[in-house]
Amino acid sequence: MMKKLFFAAVVLSLIVSSATAAFCEEPAEKLDGPATKLGRGLCNIVTFPMEIPEQISRTNNSDGPFAAGTVGVLKGLGRGIIRACIGVFETATFFYPGAGHYGPILKDPEYFLESSNF
Repeated sequence: MMKKLFFAAVVLSLIVSSATAAFCEEPAEKLDGPATKLGRGLCNIVTFPMEIPEQISRTNNSDGPFAAGTVGVLKGLGRGIIRACIGVFETATFFYPGAGHYGPILKDPEYFLESSNF
Protein backbone atom coordinates (compact mmCIF):
# COMPACT_ATOMS: atom_id res chain seq x y z
CA MET A 1 0.00 0.00 0.00
CA MET A 2 2.79 2.46 0.94
CA LYS A 3 4.77 1.62 -2.20
CA LYS A 4 1.75 2.38 -4.40
CA LEU A 5 1.11 5.65 -2.57
CA PHE A 6 4.75 6.67 -2.85
CA PHE A 7 4.82 5.79 -6.56
CA ALA A 8 1.65 7.79 -7.17
CA ALA A 9 3.11 10.79 -5.33
CA VAL A 10 6.32 10.63 -7.40
CA VAL A 11 4.39 10.38 -10.68
CA LEU A 12 2.07 13.21 -9.69
CA SER A 13 4.97 15.47 -8.68
CA LEU A 14 6.71 14.81 -12.00
CA ILE A 15 3.56 15.67 -13.93
CA VAL A 16 2.95 18.85 -11.94
CA SER A 17 6.57 20.01 -12.12
CA SER A 18 6.70 19.54 -15.88
CA ALA A 19 3.38 21.27 -16.48
CA THR A 20 3.82 24.35 -14.29
CA ALA A 21 5.79 26.38 -16.81
CA ALA A 22 3.77 25.30 -19.84
CA PHE A 23 1.95 28.58 -20.40
CA CYS A 24 3.41 30.96 -17.83
CA GLU A 25 6.75 31.51 -19.53
CA GLU A 26 7.39 33.45 -22.67
CA PRO A 27 8.81 31.30 -25.48
CA ALA A 28 12.31 32.07 -26.74
CA GLU A 29 10.95 32.99 -30.17
CA LYS A 30 7.86 35.15 -30.00
CA LEU A 31 5.12 33.27 -31.86
CA ASP A 32 1.75 34.85 -31.19
CA GLY A 33 -1.18 32.68 -32.18
CA PRO A 34 -4.38 31.27 -30.72
CA ALA A 35 -2.57 28.86 -28.41
CA THR A 36 -0.32 31.64 -27.09
CA LYS A 37 -3.34 33.88 -26.52
CA LEU A 38 -5.20 31.09 -24.70
CA GLY A 39 -2.17 30.26 -22.55
CA ARG A 40 -1.58 33.92 -21.72
CA GLY A 41 -5.24 34.32 -20.72
CA LEU A 42 -5.22 31.21 -18.53
CA CYS A 43 -1.95 32.24 -16.90
CA ASN A 44 -3.35 35.69 -16.10
CA ILE A 45 -6.52 34.15 -14.64
CA VAL A 46 -4.47 31.86 -12.38
CA THR A 47 -1.89 34.42 -11.27
CA PHE A 48 -4.03 37.53 -10.71
CA PRO A 49 -4.23 37.09 -6.88
CA MET A 50 -0.43 37.30 -6.69
CA GLU A 51 -0.60 40.97 -7.68
CA ILE A 52 -1.71 41.98 -4.16
CA PRO A 53 1.33 40.70 -2.21
CA GLU A 54 3.63 41.77 -5.05
CA GLN A 55 2.40 45.37 -4.98
CA ILE A 56 2.46 45.43 -1.18
CA SER A 57 6.10 44.30 -1.26
CA ARG A 58 7.09 46.82 -3.94
CA THR A 59 5.36 49.67 -2.13
CA ASN A 60 6.94 48.63 1.16
CA ASN A 61 10.39 48.65 -0.42
CA SER A 62 9.91 52.06 -2.02
CA ASP A 63 7.64 53.99 0.40
CA GLY A 64 7.57 52.08 3.69
CA PRO A 65 5.14 49.88 5.63
CA PHE A 66 2.33 52.40 6.13
CA ALA A 67 2.08 53.07 2.41
CA ALA A 68 2.27 49.34 1.75
CA GLY A 69 -0.76 48.73 3.96
CA THR A 70 -2.88 51.21 2.04
CA VAL A 71 -1.51 52.17 -1.35
CA GLY A 72 0.11 48.76 -1.95
CA VAL A 73 -3.12 46.90 -1.22
CA LEU A 74 -5.12 49.20 -3.50
CA LYS A 75 -2.55 48.97 -6.29
CA GLY A 76 -2.54 45.19 -5.95
CA LEU A 77 -6.33 44.97 -6.07
CA GLY A 78 -6.49 47.23 -9.10
CA ARG A 79 -3.76 45.45 -11.03
CA GLY A 80 -5.19 42.05 -10.01
CA ILE A 81 -8.67 42.95 -11.27
CA ILE A 82 -7.22 44.25 -14.54
CA ARG A 83 -5.11 41.09 -14.99
CA ALA A 84 -8.12 38.84 -14.26
CA CYS A 85 -10.43 40.70 -16.66
CA ILE A 86 -7.87 40.67 -19.46
CA GLY A 87 -7.22 36.98 -18.79
CA VAL A 88 -10.92 36.16 -19.04
CA PHE A 89 -11.21 38.23 -22.23
CA GLU A 90 -8.17 36.60 -23.86
CA THR A 91 -9.35 33.13 -22.87
CA ALA A 92 -12.86 33.74 -24.21
CA THR A 93 -11.61 35.21 -27.50
CA PHE A 94 -8.45 33.16 -28.09
CA PHE A 95 -9.69 31.96 -31.48
CA TYR A 96 -10.19 35.53 -32.79
CA PRO A 97 -7.06 37.52 -33.65
CA GLY A 98 -8.45 40.93 -32.75
CA ALA A 99 -6.86 43.81 -34.66
CA GLY A 100 -5.23 41.38 -37.09
CA HIS A 101 -2.86 39.82 -34.56
CA TYR A 102 -2.81 37.72 -31.41
CA GLY A 103 -0.55 40.07 -29.46
CA PRO A 104 -0.98 40.78 -25.75
CA ILE A 105 -3.30 43.44 -24.37
CA LEU A 106 -1.39 43.68 -21.08
CA LYS A 107 2.24 44.36 -21.97
CA ASP A 108 4.07 45.41 -18.81
CA PRO A 109 4.47 42.60 -17.90
CA GLU A 110 2.65 40.31 -20.30
CA TYR A 111 2.79 37.48 -17.76
CA PHE A 112 2.83 38.02 -14.00
CA LEU A 113 5.94 35.91 -13.52
CA GLU A 114 8.04 38.10 -15.82
CA SER A 115 10.10 40.94 -14.45
CA SER A 116 8.53 44.32 -15.06
CA ASN A 117 9.47 47.97 -15.13
CA PHE A 118 6.74 49.35 -12.88
